[in-house]
Amino acid sequence: MATQLKNLSDFSGIAIPSAAPYSFGIVVSEWNTEITNALYQGAYKSLLDNGAVADNIQTYAVPGSFELTSGADLLLKNSSLDAIICLGCVIQGETRHFDFICNAVANGLSNVAIKYSKPVIFGVLTTDNQQQAIDRSGGKHGNKGDEAAITAIKMADLAKTLQR
Repeated sequence: MATQLKNLSDFSGIAIPSAAPYSFGIVVSEWNTEITNALYQGAYKSLLDNGAVADNIQTYAVPGSFELTSGADLLLKNSSLDAIICLGCVIQGETRHFDFICNAVANGLSNVAIKYSKPVIFGVLTTDNQQQAIDRSGGKHGNKGDEAAITAIKMADLAKTLQR
């Protein structure tokens, strides 16, 4: 969890395997596009910075965070990707809609990962307000997109290691 004193997108001192041998899918919500575009830019750049081949990164948009689960499921059903990165942003409103969406997406993505035995990364911001989302999509608390990409690389590498 990012705090006022910590930027979690700092990966210095953490061993990150090369992303070169892996293929990735990125599913991005179109809702809160200013935020999700920043998350996407962070994830895409982090993959490339860690050796991923651009041709091995597939990107697809879905209408909202709720649809990330279906998007990830469709990608894994129709491809041989090594990991899926799901990027979205749900900002607390005046109703309980926030709780239902956040829980559904978290549970849905976990279920897709289990169904296909593939890493499906939860890169969804669940914030109280717009400023918190900005702070976590390239602002003072880093970029959750970067974190999701690094997690995808590490999990793809773990999966490959365990298959040997």
